Amino acid sequence: MSEVVHYALADRIATITLDRPEARNALNSAARDGLWDAFKRFVAEDDALVAILTATGDKVFCAGGDLKEMSAVGLKVPPRDMFPYLNDNVQTTKPVIAAVNGYAYAGGFLLAQMCDLCIAADNAQFAITEPKWSRGAPWAGPLPWLIPPRIAMELLVTAAPISAARAYDIGLVNKVVPLAQLQEEARAWALRIAENAPLSVRAGKAMVYEVAKKAWAESLNIGDRIYEPVYLSEDAQEGPRAFKEKRKPQWKGR
Repeated sequence: MSEVVHYALADRIATITLDRPEARNALNSAARDGLWDAFKRFVAEDDALVAILTATGDKVFCAGGDLKEMSAVGLKVPPRDMFPYLNDNVQTTKPVIAAVNGYAYAGGFLLAQMCDLCIAADNAQFAITEPKWSRGAPWAGPLPWLIPPRIAMELLVTAAPISAARAYDIGLVNKVVPLAQLQEEARAWALRIAENAPLSVRAGKAMVYEVAKKAWAESLNIGDRIYEPVYLSEDAQEGPRAFKEKRKPQWKGR
């Protein structure tokens, strides 16, 4: 496993932990590669019946993509396989639970959204912050399938965070617990799933996504098409550059 992503298997539960607390668990190339390796292992490992995706620390689950790295490489349109995305480029009928231990912004929101279930600490916040840096969120195409469209619109155009409590109210989160109880609660859910008949569990998950499959796939393609001009703009380079230089971005609208 990667030095910044850890994988552990116990009691038929795989725990995948993002471990870059000094960088707010931002998704640099090492973290992305580590997540790919971890999910591939989970899919292939017969003894792993359910997974928990979480992160190190008590404030930030994941702050999103590493904007400093994006600025350094001049990233334009991110490739579809830049992140392992459950139920898209990573296929498995085994359930995955997000245990969100703090802020889940941008790519961190992506990680929480793509999991099948989500348990959040009471200090967690969720935000699609890409508009602040003229980046895109095509990965959020399926979001209106999960929550009311007007709240999805709010998240996408304001870039403002919502609390764990509100995320629960709108159906984005399954349960909110005190931070100190987060890992215990996520593990309790995982154990409950692991005790059930695997074929029934996997059929249940498959049915939920199969019912929405056509809309899900189309929404991701629509997101790619809509955000491509954003990624290719001058502003898309200015955002990460301003973040790196610790200054306010100077938008050109092109």
